[in-house]
Amino acid sequence: MPGVLSMRSNHIGFQGSVKTSASDFIVREIDTLGRLLSESTAETLRAFGDTPAAPNSCCPQSPRRPWPEPPELHREEVLGPFDSPRHAPEDGLLPTKGSTEHMAGAAPEGFTLRKENLETLEAISYLSSELGVLPSDFSYTGIKDKKAITYQAMVVKKVTPERLKEIGSTIEKKGIKMYNIHSVCQHLRLGQLKGNHFDIIVRDLKHQSNDSSADLKERISEAFENVKTKGFVNYYGPQRFGHGQNVQTDQIGLALLNEEMVKAIKLFFTPEDTDDPVNQAKRYFLQSDDAKGTLAMLPEFKVREKMLLRALNRYGVNHEGCTRGWLSIPHSMRIFYIHAYCSKIWNEATSFRFMTYGSKVVEGDLVLSEENVDENSSLNDRVHVVTAPEESANKYAIHQVVLPMVGHSIKYPNNKVGQWYHERLAKDGLQTCRFRVSALQLNTPGCYRHILKYIHNLSYHFLEDNEKEIKTEEDSHVNESKASLLLSFDLDPSCYATVCLREIMKCDL
Repeated sequence: MPGVLSMRSNHIGFQGSVKTSASDFIVREIDTLGRLLSESTAETLRAFGDTPAAPNSCCPQSPRRPWPEPPELHREEVLGPFDSPRHAPEDGLLPTKGSTEHMAGAAPEGFTLRKENLETLEAISYLSSELGVLPSDFSYTGIKDKKAITYQAMVVKKVTPERLKEIGSTIEKKGIKMYNIHSVCQHLRLGQLKGNHFDIIVRDLKHQSNDSSADLKERISEAFENVKTKGFVNYYGPQRFGHGQNVQTDQIGLALLNEEMVKAIKLFFTPEDTDDPVNQAKRYFLQSDDAKGTLAMLPEFKVREKMLLRALNRYGVNHEGCTRGWLSIPHSMRIFYIHAYCSKIWNEATSFRFMTYGSKVVEGDLVLSEENVDENSSLNDRVHVVTAPEESANKYAIHQVVLPMVGHSIKYPNNKVGQWYHERLAKDGLQTCRFRVSALQLNTPGCYRHILKYIHNLSYHFLEDNEKEIKTEEDSHVNESKASLLLSFDLDPSCYATVCLREIMKCDL
């Protein structure tokens, strides 16, 4: 994971295999009323009596035990979009499966999306291709893990409930199912959730290589107690950056910020080391710049790639043509790459902060203040710079410290960390960057993120020989292992389970 170096606690940890299969890693969103998403429509508001449904809630399963409300830094801080949520023009490039103009005035449809071994944006590409709509017609609260079974709320416009049901058997072959289809009044926003619930199996448990302890269960108990008490460093996780890919998303984001449009396109079409049709097409494009020929080679579901290539075929593989290409894909996808770069810088800054000052709150640190705050206070009004007397009095704790996600409207720490930011951005040629790419209609004010977070509702137990699975409501999967651990917990929005596990186990995942 880019920039991930620090650990919060110093327990020894243990080794094990995570994500051996998708069914070993199950993620369910927790809605704004604290309820788990469910495949079943039978349980809606029974646990809440007459409590009204939250907007766009997708048939919850049961209420979660409450945890302390995290301070709200910025409505969209939780998954990174720090600019206006509006979409830029799409340049009229629709998928090929039929017109939806007659649905333009219809109410949007909400549903629970279940996906397996797919990225959220990849699932949206499949769905938009089958439904004949744009990827930007979908809204959701966050990006979910790829190698996992995940449940998340989703809303789509310009599609009838009947049409959603019609494509069920087709998308099921791709690892996608839809449940609880219902009309809603508004679209979802990124971060519009309480958090995420995780059920994870860690297999092949064993001691760390340098650990001579005879009691593995004691090591595991020690690890959980430490993280429950001390929290974990709130890094952005690997799925933010395209883990394991030849080109990571932050590299594309940096090229876009430097307005190197052709370079960004070339990075986007860099193939992986496999010989499947998608990577064959990407390889051909890099060798030939033949957008039209590449279009014919790509599968229909690669909506984002096809939108780019149609624009490149029309305008050319040059600066102007590549700019038009980036404008042809949804605004939310363009800004995703910028946010990936900002997330990498935040990870690196957080590592530098812990290596330089440790867990002590020092002069110049930024903390989120609730003092003298009213409804007219701006985000920067709430971010306080720690003074020398406050440091001496130990007025603030480390969990109150925030660091900025770079942008044009944030303040930097007034200490060595702030100096580090300026030097790091200069290294990437961004010393004068205003984090506005007007040619792509991208605007990144920035926001703030806590450097420390805590795990909630943690429970775990060791699996017996005949209990090697996490039960879902529709299937089961058996994967034998000599020693396995089932753990369940909740995390705040924008917290990554893989990052939390790294802190628990003391090993990179």
